Amino acid sequence: MSVERHRCAKEICGSIRLPSLVCEHAYSLAQNLDPNSEGRGVLQFKTGLMSVIKQKLAKREAGIIDRSQDIARLQEFYRHFREKNSVDKLREEEMRLRESGIFTGELEQKTVKRKRVFATLKVLGMVLEQLTEEILKRFGLKRVIESDAAMTEDLIAYNVIPLDAPTITNAIVSFPEVRAAVSALKYHRGLPKLPVDFPIPSTRNADMLDFLQYVFGFQKDNVANQREHVVLLLSNEQSRLGIPEQTEPKLVEAAVQNVFLKSLENYIKWCNYLCIQPVWSNLDALEKEKKVLFVSLYFLIWGEASNIRFLPECLCYIFHHMVREMDEILRQQIAQPANSCISENGVSFLDQVIAPLYEVVAAEAGNNDNGRAPHSAWRNYDDFNEYFWSLHCFELSWPWRRSSSFFQKPTARPKVCNY
Repeated sequence: MSVERHRCAKEICGSIRLPSLVCEHAYSLAQNLDPNSEGRGVLQFKTGLMSVIKQKLAKREAGIIDRSQDIARLQEFYRHFREKNSVDKLREEEMRLRESGIFTGELEQKTVKRKRVFATLKVLGMVLEQLTEEILKRFGLKRVIESDAAMTEDLIAYNVIPLDAPTITNAIVSFPEVRAAVSALKYHRGLPKLPVDFPIPSTRNADMLDFLQYVFGFQKDNVANQREHVVLLLSNEQSRLGIPEQTEPKLVEAAVQNVFLKSLENYIKWCNYLCIQPVWSNLDALEKEKKVLFVSLYFLIWGEASNIRFLPECLCYIFHHMVREMDEILRQQIAQPANSCISENGVSFLDQVIAPLYEVVAAEAGNNDNGRAPHSAWRNYDDFNEYFWSLHCFELSWPWRRSSSFFQKPTARPKVCNY
C-alpha cells in the first residue's frame, strides 16, 4: 500500500461516516502487506484505523449494527463524492487553464485538487472492486470506476519525469531534448522480441530497459528510476550542446558519446589497468543504440548493488560479464532470461548476483570484533577492491563459481562478554 493510499484511506475512514467495512478492510490490507509495521508511517496508520474501528465496535453496545447495507452505502458515497467534487469538470477546467498558456496559482490549485480527488476515488474503487465485483457489474458502477482510474496516470510515483505515465500536467515531457532522449531508449529492431505477456504500461511503448529487466530480472522500481536517470543524463548533455529544435528531435552522436564515456570511465580504466579488451572491440564503430544500452545496463547494475557500490571494480567485473552474456542473447530472435540470474524462484539479478557478494562482505564485517580484530583475520572493503584490481578475480568465472574461496565465509568468532 503506497503512502498516498495510506493517507487517502485514513482520510476517508476518519473524516466521514462510512461503514466500518472500509476501515476493517484497510487495516487487514495494511497488516498483510506490512505485518511488522516497518514502513514509514505504517504504525501510525494502523493505530489510527484501529482507533476508528474500536469506536464503531463500541456502538454495538447500544444495539446491533446493521451491516447488510454497508456495500450499498459505500457505492452511494462513491457517487456522492464524484458529484460533490465535480469530477467530470475537474480535468476540463485544468485543461482550459493550461491551454490558455497563463500558468497561475489557480492552475496549480486545480491540479492539486484533481490529484487528491482521484487518489481518494482510486482507494474507494480498489475496496469496492475487491469486495463487490458482481454487484458493481449489476449496477454499472464498474465502468465508472475504471474510467476514473484511467485518469490517475500522473499519480504514479516518479522523480522528475513521469515516463511511465506521460501527462499534460508536467511540461518537462514536451522539452525537445527530453523527447529526443526518450526516443533514444525505444525498442529498436536489433533487440530480440519480448514475450507477449511481459507487462508494459499502456501509456508508453517498450524500450531498452524493459528488455534488460526481462533478461536479468532487475526490480521494477530500479528500472523506473534508472530510466529517468538515463533520460536526464542524455537530455542534459543534448541541451549543453545547444542543438537547435527540430520537428522530431533526435539525440546527436556527441551527446551519447559524452554520456557513454563519463558513465563508463571507471570500467574503461579498469580494463586498461588489467590489460584486457573491453566488451567492445572498436569504440569508434560502436553504434549509438549499443552505447545507450551499455549505459542503461551499467546504471541498472549500480541501482541494485547495495553496499557492493563500495566495490566499484567489482561492478566493473559484473558489467563486463553481463554485457558478454547479453551479446549472446542479442543474437536470438526471442529474448531469453540470463543464466547468471535464473533461480528456482524466477529471474533475479539481486538474488543471484548481488546477494552472494553482500553476504560475504557482511559476514567479514560482522567478524571484525568491532574493529579490534587484527587486519589479517578478516577482509575489509580495501581487500575486496584489491582483489578485483587483479586478474585473479576472473577465477570467479560467470555465473559466480560459488565454490571459490572468495565466497567462503569466515568462522564466527566467539563473543566475549565483559562484565
